[in-house]
Amino acid sequence: MPVPDGLVVLARLGAAHGLRGDVKLEIRTDDPGRLAVGTSVVTDDELVGELTIARRRTSGAAQLIAFDQVTDRADAEALTGLLLLAPAVEEEDAWYPDDLVGLEARSLDGRVLGAVVAVEDSPAHHLLVVREPSGARTLVPFVAAIVPEVDVAGGTLVLDAPGGLLQDEPGEPEVVPPGGPDEGPGEPEGQA
Repeated sequence: MPVPDGLVVLARLGAAHGLRGDVKLEIRTDDPGRLAVGTSVVTDDELVGELTIARRRTSGAAQLIAFDQVTDRADAEALTGLLLLAPAVEEEDAWYPDDLVGLEARSLDGRVLGAVVAVEDSPAHHLLVVREPSGARTLVPFVAAIVPEVDVAGGTLVLDAPGGLLQDEPGEPEVVPPGGPDEGPGEPEGQA
């Protein structure tokens, strides 16, 4: 089921854990406070509806959550795969993936480089999937150094793409010396 307008995904529920109704939690929000004990959240299943968070804890590397309405393992198992939703919160210099999809990507000098067709998660940061004019799909790291400007109202974002990132753009890939970008020619520091 698609996420209803005005709501965002806070987390996805994983497998049941233990006998008291706890489930594993895959957090999808950058504000875990939105999943505080006592908070009510909606699920993406109309039959389950709203749940109230009873407790949160960690077990090893796993995040766990329990709800007032779920008291045993059998009920917890029925929650596997559900999404926890809440109203979107407006923040300055923060965008939801749906805000970015459809934006036209332009270079610093205003040339059209393509359009954002999707946003993917990665461990380090989000990746914009940009469809270039040739049809090539390129993953662009969504970081300020490469995407210095986003204008959702204007329908554009600016890419300061390093050479070789975009397939349709001429230019040689930037070569980083073995010691990093500040390392000049010759031997890296500490080697003779």
